[in-house]
Amino acid sequence: MRLSQWIVTAALCVVALPQQAVAQTKIAVVDFQTALLNTADIQEKAAVLEAKFKPRQDEIEQLSKELEQIQAKLQTASATDGPALQADGERKQRRAQRISEDLQSDVEFDRQNILNAAGGQMREVVQALRIEKAVDLIVDVSSVLAFDTAIDLTQAATAAYDAKHPAE
Repeated sequence: MRLSQWIVTAALCVVALPQQAVAQTKIAVVDFQTALLNTADIQEKAAVLEAKFKPRQDEIEQLSKELEQIQAKLQTASATDGPALQADGERKQRRAQRISEDLQSDVEFDRQNILNAAGGQMREVVQALRIEKAVDLIVDVSSVLAFDTAIDLTQAATAAYDAKHPAE
């Protein structure tokens, strides 16, 4: 008898708890990516990355211009000059391709490192914001179909991040 009473009591608790929990749950939404990318810290780091990789981008642009010039010269080149111009163009094309691939890889590596570190910091900020706003659950906007903008904490998350992690 005692076991059956315990099972009935447990079953009633399981049925009753979700209704009570839903009625009291406060939910907010954050567009995590937007909140993170709008921080002053990320904006500054993006500018630093751009400056860091600008010389290589400029080199690729210069090689591209040189390739265009070679193509134009090939249109009017003599039979003796043509092969040399063609070989020079192929060398420059390979060089531009290597620089471009290396640049893309390096940019992606640095970008991921920055976003991973800042993402961890933003998660801490969102957790603190959840406590401060007395919210039970914060979900990313990417997993929400529709919501009232009154529960959107994206701007608050960006402001809290900027306050806690000012740009250097």
